[in-house]
Amino acid sequence: MNGQRDPGHVDGDLVRARLGAQLLAGEPARTPEEVVDRILAVQAQDPRGARLAGRARTTGLSASDVDRAFTLDRSIVITWLNRGTLHLVRRDDYFWLHELLVARFLPWTNRRLHELGVSADQAERAVDLIVRSIERDGPLTRAEVTQRLVEAGLPAQGQAVPHQVGLASFRGLIVRGPMRGGQQCYALVRDWLGEPPPFDRDRALAELARRYLAGHGPATERDLAYWTGLPIGVARTALRSISPELADLGDGLVDLAGRPTSPKLPPPRLLGPFDPVLHGWASREPIVGRHGSLVTSNGLFRPTLLVGGRAVGTWGLAAGRVTLEPFEEMPEDVLAALQTDARDVERYTNPAER
Repeated sequence: MNGQRDPGHVDGDLVRARLGAQLLAGEPARTPEEVVDRILAVQAQDPRGARLAGRARTTGLSASDVDRAFTLDRSIVITWLNRGTLHLVRRDDYFWLHELLVARFLPWTNRRLHELGVSADQAERAVDLIVRSIERDGPLTRAEVTQRLVEAGLPAQGQAVPHQVGLASFRGLIVRGPMRGGQQCYALVRDWLGEPPPFDRDRALAELARRYLAGHGPATERDLAYWTGLPIGVARTALRSISPELADLGDGLVDLAGRPTSPKLPPPRLLGPFDPVLHGWASREPIVGRHGSLVTSNGLFRPTLLVGGRAVGTWGLAAGRVTLEPFEEMPEDVLAALQTDARDVERYTNPAER
């Protein structure tokens, strides 16, 4: 596990295996919860992207199924986790992931609030106000939280609100849970998810390694460290803790032992913005190839056309209609397949389906 791979090396078998692990090839998932269970933590800065990650890995569902899982089943939530960014996780994984991953990002959050002109006293008052407001009024949208801060004379301009909300989330007090009027509300962790179970760090590290590989293998310790934001030494310890369960593939790559043969590459498919397949490893070269700067720039990850396991274009959605933007000319059968999948994106995201 200590070897290092050339990040520019592209291996077709590796791509097939990873796309299979990501549920983009082989048997699709049946529910949003199954998708999140496999990926473990789905990038969620873009709420539409988090929902579309489910579409690409299931068949026949709609965005309303995701909203139902948020609101009625309480089976998935969004909060700040890996690398200090927003992720979608199953409720059953929230507590141990939060305990394992989040503490190291609290100092950064406090520094950022200071840079935004929010004093330590104001930040404490804001967190207290947010919690008391949700206790009194129930889950609140971001606009409603902002209004409470304005009324209390606390900072509510620019990035002050998301970072004050982030502070409450990093402390394990609130999560993004139920949907209301198309907006996701902040709920109290103790009310929405209940009391946390006992935390065992060794068991959590083993579970992290096992579940990461289930959704991202084959991978290296550096990939796990990148994905989580944990130090490389911690990632190494996590993988070593399940070494009897691993197959060593060489060049630092490991995977869960006994995994079935890699499935075929998926058919042409549209992936949403910030899709997990672009975030799971230290290098995204195997997927984006020479088009990396067209797929991602300035921290933004565009909706992507995936053909033959590679990013070959981007796409947009406006007024309920998808526009394809391939990087080069496509064979007619490939373009037809992308257009068919584009219609499924339109179906999936159509408010009439909710």
